[in-house]
Amino acid sequence: MPSNVTSERMLAVLPHDLQAQAAQRLAVYEPVLRRLLAGLYGGHAGFDAWLGELMASLGALYSARPAELRALDAQRAAQPDWFLSQRMLGYCAYVQNFGGDLNGVAARIPYLQEIGVSYLHLLPFLRARAGENDGGFAVSSFDDVEPALGTNADLDALTTQLRAAGISLCSDFILNHVADDHAWALAAKGGDPAARAMFLTFPDRTMPDRYEATLGQVFPQVAPGNFTHVEAMGGWVWSTFYPYQWDLNYANPAVFAEMAAALLRLANRGIEVFRLDSTAFLWKREGTNSMNQPEAHQILQALRAIVDIVAPGVLLKAEAIVPTRELPAYLGSAGARECHIAYHSSLMAAGWLALSEQGTSVLREVIRNTPDLPQAATWLSYVRCHDDIGWNVLRAEAAAGGHDAKARLARASRFFAGAEGSYAVGATFQSSDPNAAHGTNGMAASLAGLQSAATDEERILALRRLLLLHGLALSFGALPVLYMGDELAMENDDSYLLRPQHAMDSRWLQRPVFDRSRWKGRDYAGTCAGKMYQSLIRMVRVRRQHDALAANAARTLLEEAPDGVLALARGDQFLAVMNFSSQPQSMALPGRWTDCLDGGILDGAVTLEPYAMHWLERGAAA
Repeated sequence: MPSNVTSERMLAVLPHDLQAQAAQRLAVYEPVLRRLLAGLYGGHAGFDAWLGELMASLGALYSARPAELRALDAQRAAQPDWFLSQRMLGYCAYVQNFGGDLNGVAARIPYLQEIGVSYLHLLPFLRARAGENDGGFAVSSFDDVEPALGTNADLDALTTQLRAAGISLCSDFILNHVADDHAWALAAKGGDPAARAMFLTFPDRTMPDRYEATLGQVFPQVAPGNFTHVEAMGGWVWSTFYPYQWDLNYANPAVFAEMAAALLRLANRGIEVFRLDSTAFLWKREGTNSMNQPEAHQILQALRAIVDIVAPGVLLKAEAIVPTRELPAYLGSAGARECHIAYHSSLMAAGWLALSEQGTSVLREVIRNTPDLPQAATWLSYVRCHDDIGWNVLRAEAAAGGHDAKARLARASRFFAGAEGSYAVGATFQSSDPNAAHGTNGMAASLAGLQSAATDEERILALRRLLLLHGLALSFGALPVLYMGDELAMENDDSYLLRPQHAMDSRWLQRPVFDRSRWKGRDYAGTCAGKMYQSLIRMVRVRRQHDALAANAARTLLEEAPDGVLALARGDQFLAVMNFSSQPQSMALPGRWTDCLDGGILDGAVTLEPYAMHWLERGAAA
C-alpha cells in the first residue's frame, strides 16, 4: 500500500474542516511513522492492511479530539519549545495523598498557582489491580479512573480547571506491562489466542532460563526473577517487575496499536503530558539485559510521530532510569524525534552523593557528560520522587579517576541509611549486601538531616542542604519538578510499616499524606516548614525572572572552583555557586556580581558558608 493511500485512510474518517490541517501533518510525519513501523512489523503478514487500520483509528481519535485541545495543539505546534521556559515548574503528588481524590486536587489549584506550578504530575490514578498494585502502577484499565479517586467526569473537570489555570496535567502511562486482572490478561487466562499473544508466555523453563542468564532483577528481595508461573496460561509469563504485572509483547503489532490508541484516548480527556513508565524494558532480546534495545527506541519514536500527527500539544516524558551515556537516545535527534523530556536521574543521584562526600567530583563528571540536546527537548531535574535514589546510574562517573565505584556508591547508600554517624534518616532498598548499593529511600528533609536535628544549628544546616539540592535542580537547565511535601520540609512517613501490603517496600517512607498543619504555617518563618517554603518560593520567583535559567540556555562548568563547590555559569551573565561541604569555601569571581537571592554585592571573590548557595547576576544592583 503506497504511503499516500495510508494517509488517505486517516483523512477519509476526518470531517472536511480538519482535513487540510491533518494533511499538512501527515506530509511531514506519516513517512517517518511508516518507516518505523515497517522496521518493527514489516515482516508480519498483512502489514499494509494493519497499518491502514491503524491510520483509520488515528483519524477517528483525531476527529474526536475536543476543539479546545485542537486549538492548544495548534498554539504549541507554532511554538514547539514552549516548555523550555524558566517559568515552567512541575509538582508531583499522589492524588490520594495530596487531595484525597481528584476533586480534592482541584481544590488545591490555588496553592499550586501560589507556588508557581505550570505542570502537575499526578502519580497513577487509573483503575489499578485489586489488592497489591505497586502503588497504582499495575493498571487494570487505561480508560477508567480508580473508583476510590473519582470518576472519568471528575478527571475531565480537573483537566479543564488545570488548563484554565495554566497548568498541564501529566499522567503516568505504563507502557511495559498491565495488571493480571486487566481485560487482556483475563481473556488470555480464559484461552483467547489473540489475548494470549499480547503477552510473552513460555510452556516450560527452557526459554526463561536462557533469558535469565543475562537479565537483571528490579526487585531482587520481594520479587526475584523475571518470570511468573501462571497455571491458567499453561506456563511462565514474563513479569519484569512483580508477578501480577505482565509484560506486553511489543513484537506483536496489535500491542502497539492498542497502546497508541489508549494514550490518545487519555490525551483527548485533557492530559497534556505522559510519563512513559519503564521505557527501557519494552523489547526483549536473548543474550542481552533486554533494556535499551534499538526496537524500544523505534517504538517510542513511532509514538512520538503519532502524537505529532494527532495531538502535537502533548508531551512525552521518558522514565528511563539509566546511566547518563544511555539517556540521550530517549530524546532522539533532529532526524529521529523521540520523547520531549527525560529524567536526569544521574544529576539527582550525584547531588545526594556530593552531600555525602562533601565533594563535587562525581557531580561535575555527570555535568561534563551531559550532552547537548535536540531542539525542543529537555531534561527533567528533581530532588526526590516516589521511587528510590538509584545509585547504580552513577557507576561510570563514580569510577572516574580510578575510584572503586561499587565501594563508593555503597558508602553513599550506608550514609543515607544513617550509618557511620550520618545525619540522614533513610532506608536502603532492595539490597541485602552491605557492600552493594541499589537504592535509598526517604523524604528529602529526612535524608538532609532535618528529622535527626536536635539543635537550631543542626536544623539550619539541614535546611541549607535541602535548599542546596533544590537550587541545583532549579538552576541546572531543565524542567524542575518538586515532590509533594518537599516545599514544606515534610519528613518520613513510618506508618507504612503498620500496613501489611506496604511494609515490605520502604519506598512508602516518601509517600506521606500532605501535612495540612505545615501547609497552614507556610507563611510563618518561625518554623522549619515556613523557612523552607519561603526560601524555596523566593528561588522559584527569582528563576522566573532570568532567561539565563531557561532549560535551553547555555551551561558552563567552572572547573577552578574548590572541590566542595559546584560553580555553574548560565550564559555569561548568571552564575550559581553551591557549597556541598560542611566547611566554608572561598573562590575568586570574575568581576562584580549581585546576589539575586539576597541583593548582596560580591566583588572579585565569594566565601560560602557551609551548604550555602548564591545565585549571582553580573554587575552591581541598580
